[in-house]
Amino acid sequence: MIVHFYTRPGCHLCDDARLMLKLVREDVAFDIKEVDIEEDDTLHEKYMLMIPVIELEDKIIQYGQVDYATILEALLR
Repeated sequence: MIVHFYTRPGCHLCDDARLMLKLVREDVAFDIKEVDIEEDDTLHEKYMLMIPVIELEDKIIQYGQVDYATILEALLR
């Protein structure tokens, strides 16, 4: 299972989300593919007001303020 994590440098919410993903990964096995939206104009335009964005199988699990329970629930479905 691969979780896409859309982020950008200097984003404090992204730092929090990264830590939350690592906590969830202690309970559920998955890989994190971190994507810097500033390296792709299309992604930057799509996600610039939403980051951090956590996506699984092309569906957004959560964005902005993320929490453990929401991520865990989505991964266990």
